[in-house]
Amino acid sequence: MKAVLADYKTAPLSEQEKALFAFLEKVIKATAQVKQGDIDLAKASGLTDEALYDAIMVCGLFKFFNTWTDGTGVHDMPAFAYEMSAKMLVSEGYAGGGPQGAEGP
Repeated sequence: MKAVLADYKTAPLSEQEKALFAFLEKVIKATAQVKQGDIDLAKASGLTDEALYDAIMVCGLFKFFNTWTDGTGVHDMPAFAYEMSAKMLVSEGYAGGGPQGAEGP
């Protein structure tokens, strides 16, 4: 993870992962300049429309959330709260009812 945060272009990632990060970098930094050629380049690495859609949605939601928390003055959780959340996600999954991939209620 440290290598990715330092520079995804030189990190030990697959070419597909690097293509996704490159696409998302443009989506984040120059949203209005994303063109069909950018999508075609990402898809040439094997990324699907669904994968690109999901990645854009996650980035958009986090951008919204960060803007909202910054603008409203909501404080970040302390480290112990993140640790507790991680433990809950491991044991309950995102939807509850068991670890991710397990059948829910």
